[in-house]
Amino acid sequence: MKKVLIRIAASLALLVLLAGAAFAYASHRAGSILGHSYAAHEVDFPVPMPMSPDEIPEGEDPDAFALASAIERGRHLVRARYACADCHGEDLSGGVMIDDPAMGRLLGPNLTSGKGSIVSDYTPSDWDRLVRHGIRPDGRPALMPSEDFMAMSDRELSDLVAYIGSLPPIDNEVPPSALGPVGRVLVALGKFPLSARMIPDHDRPHRVEPPEAAVTLEFGQHLAQVCTGCHRQNFEGGAIVQGPPDWPAATNLTLHEDGLAGYDLETFRRVMREGIRPDGEPVRAPMDIASILGANMTDIEIEALWLFFSSLTPIPMGK
Repeated sequence: MKKVLIRIAASLALLVLLAGAAFAYASHRAGSILGHSYAAHEVDFPVPMPMSPDEIPEGEDPDAFALASAIERGRHLVRARYACADCHGEDLSGGVMIDDPAMGRLLGPNLTSGKGSIVSDYTPSDWDRLVRHGIRPDGRPALMPSEDFMAMSDRELSDLVAYIGSLPPIDNEVPPSALGPVGRVLVALGKFPLSARMIPDHDRPHRVEPPEAAVTLEFGQHLAQVCTGCHRQNFEGGAIVQGPPDWPAATNLTLHEDGLAGYDLETFRRVMREGIRPDGEPVRAPMDIASILGANMTDIEIEALWLFFSSLTPIPMGK
């Protein structure tokens, strides 16, 4: 019996050593990935973007009207499309994305001009790299879902910057995010998506203007890009690897039998506006943000989204 116990103890010790070595390697690998420097193209755009003379009402100051219009459009983008408050807090002065001992404490930084702001001296290229490429000004990858924002046009980004710049300054020095042990292992294994690594081409030009806001496939596809972070590029849904373990799988957004088969426009509208599924149950986090966004979306936006999703080839849910 004594020999058996010794062997068991030795085996356990070996397992502990192997696990420790594996974690040490994963942690080192994660540090290397998070410290990698990425290059991206240089872009420039005015804030606000200019408006044509026929868009300026008679008697209005062109510059003031253009800025006010950009701020209003930017407010809509923040509140109805891009869910900035979900990570950066309702007033955009900072918020908590994930607070889980295993995954880590991931915090959205302060976007206002108050003390602790990370964007107070950002150039258009800095905004472009952070929002549309997931790259910090120093070249390191940001914990930013930029794959959702790749389709954002220069005008939309300019409007976003105009709105954020109009916010009252709020002092809030948000500490840096920190990945937990599971988070670092997922990064090392390539299972925690970093936009800077996922986006294939950091030099691809961006469109200057967004598609016309109309119930068209083009506009619906443009809007649907923000869904890809959870629902994947083909919209088949599946496990959300970068989220806490209690998050449900993202819904299959195609009309497959395990997706949106049986939905119609009004069913989809109710999910988006009220957060209520066809079975009467409320949608669960993180999709509960959709009803907050959907309540601020226009009918045209919701109908264009549905037109696009209903046009997709039905495919089974992703794994």
